[in-house]
Amino acid sequence: MRLHSFPLLLSGLSLVTGVQCAAIGQRILSVDSDYRYSLEGLDKALQDDIKFAWNSLEQRLGTQALKKAIRDYETGVCPITSSLPTDIKSDSDNVETITLGSFPEYQLRLHTKKRSNPLSLGVDTVEQYTGYFDINDDDKHLFYWFFESRNDPATDPVILWLNGGPGCSSVTGCLFELGPASLNGTTLTPIHNPYSWNNNASVIFLEQPVGVGYSYSTRSSVSSTKVAAKDVYAFLELFFTRFAQFVNNDFHIAGESYAGHYIPNIASEILDHEDKSFNLTSLLIGNGITDPLIQYGWYGPMACNASLSGYKQILSDGDCKKIDDMYSRCKRLVRACYRTLSTVTCLPANLYCERILEPFEETGLNVYDIRGPCETQDGNCYLGMDYIDKYMNLPEVKEALGAEVDSYSGCDDDVFRQFILTGDETKPFQQYIAQVLDAGLPVLIYAGDKDYICNWLGNLAWTEALDWKESASYQKAEFKNWYTEFEGLPAGEIKTNGRLTFARVYDAGHMVPHDQPEAALDMVNRWIAGDVSYNR
Repeated sequence: MRLHSFPLLLSGLSLVTGVQCAAIGQRILSVDSDYRYSLEGLDKALQDDIKFAWNSLEQRLGTQALKKAIRDYETGVCPITSSLPTDIKSDSDNVETITLGSFPEYQLRLHTKKRSNPLSLGVDTVEQYTGYFDINDDDKHLFYWFFESRNDPATDPVILWLNGGPGCSSVTGCLFELGPASLNGTTLTPIHNPYSWNNNASVIFLEQPVGVGYSYSTRSSVSSTKVAAKDVYAFLELFFTRFAQFVNNDFHIAGESYAGHYIPNIASEILDHEDKSFNLTSLLIGNGITDPLIQYGWYGPMACNASLSGYKQILSDGDCKKIDDMYSRCKRLVRACYRTLSTVTCLPANLYCERILEPFEETGLNVYDIRGPCETQDGNCYLGMDYIDKYMNLPEVKEALGAEVDSYSGCDDDVFRQFILTGDETKPFQQYIAQVLDAGLPVLIYAGDKDYICNWLGNLAWTEALDWKESASYQKAEFKNWYTEFEGLPAGEIKTNGRLTFARVYDAGHMVPHDQPEAALDMVNRWIAGDVSYNR
C-alpha cells in the first residue's frame, strides 16, 4: 500500500514536529533570518517553481511549524515511539543466534519452540519460523515470519515479500493478500487461503524498515530506501547462512506499492556484491511507485480518459483540466529532484505533486480501488487490515510469534513521515530496474487495473520509457491475452520481450492477490516456474 503524502503530513502539526530523527543531509538554510532555498545551479523558472511549492506548504502547515519540524528533523535523534520494546529476557535456549564475520554489526535471531510457536496459531501447517534481524550498532530489530512451501521446500523457490507505505507491515501481505491465511473479523481466527503463494514457494515476510509492525528501535530510524536496501541485503546473507538448504534454490524478490522503490534498490545492492552467497533470480513488483516523473502524469488519464483507463470517466472536465495544469509544474519539480537528488528539491516536488490526487479524493472513492468507497475511515480503507491490527496485538499471538514490542500497527505514520521529509518518495528508482535487466535477470511489473494511486497506465508508461539494452524489443511487443491455467479464465493482458514483462490484471485494485487471488497465484506460479513470457 502506498500512503498519500500530503494528507498524512497535514494530519496534525504535533505529529509533524514529532518526526525528529536522523539528518536530512541537504540543509534548508534561512533567508531574511527565516528561510532560504539553496537553489544554486537551477534556472530562474525552476527556482520559482520550487519556491512556489515551499510557500504552498508553509501556507498549509504554518511557517513556524514547518521550520520547527525541519530543524528538529535535521538535528535531532529520537526513538521510534509507536512500537517500543517490551521487557524480554533473552535466553540462549530459546533463541538461536546466527552471525557472520563479514557482517559484524548484524545478527539473525531465530526463535525456538521453547520461546515461541507460530505453528500453534493455525495460520498454516507447514514449517514456519519467526525471529528478529538485529543491526546492533544502530539498535535496530526487524521482525520476519518465514513459511516453507506447501509443495516441496527442498526444491521450490524462495520469495522475499515486502509491502510498501513507506511504513506498512509485510504481515499485510501474509494475512490479507498472498499469505497462507486471512482472518475472520468476528473471531480473529485464521481462514485457510488455497491461493497462497507458498503453494509452490517458500515465502519470507520481512517487516522493514525499522519501526514497522513488530520491528523496533530504541534510538535509531531509517529514512531512505538506500539505507533500507543495505539492511535487507545483510538480512539475506544471514538468512541463507541459517537456511543453507535453500541457498541454491531460485530466489525472487516480490512486493507492491512503495516496494517499487525498495525492490529495485535492494536488487542493485545485491548485484553490487560479487561475493554474495546466494543468487537473485528475478523481481516482481505489483502496482509500484518506481518512476514518479512519469507516473504522476497518468493520474489525469486514469480518472478522465475512459478509452485509455478501461473504466468510466470519474472526474469532471474541470477537475481533469486542473490535474493537467498541476502536472505541468509537478513535472518541472520532479525533474529538478531527479537532477539534484536533494531534499530541498525532492520534498517540495513530492508534496506539491501529491496534490494532484485531491480531485479524486474529493469524490469519496477509494484511491486503491476506483470502483467504490473505502470500507473504513482510517486511511487503510479495508476492514481486513483492521482485523490484522487486532490480531497481531492479541497477547497469545505476540507470544506465539515472539514479538518484542508492546504494540503492532499495520502502517506507521512516523516511519512514513521520515521518508517523506528526506524527499525519498519523489526520487527515481527505475534506473536500478535497467541495471537488473542489463544483468540478464527477468523483471515482472504487474498492476491491477482498478487501482488509482499506482495505476496501471503509469506503470505501463514507465516500463515503455525505460532505457536498457533490449528496450526497443520491449517497446515493440504487442499485448496478448492472458488466461489462467486453473480454469482458463481471462485474467488480463501481457506485454513482454522475454526479459521485461508487464501484466495488466483485470478487475483488481492496488492489492492484486487480495482482489484476484486465483489470477495472482497463476501469475506467480508460471513466473517462478520459468514461464516469464507466459507462453504456455
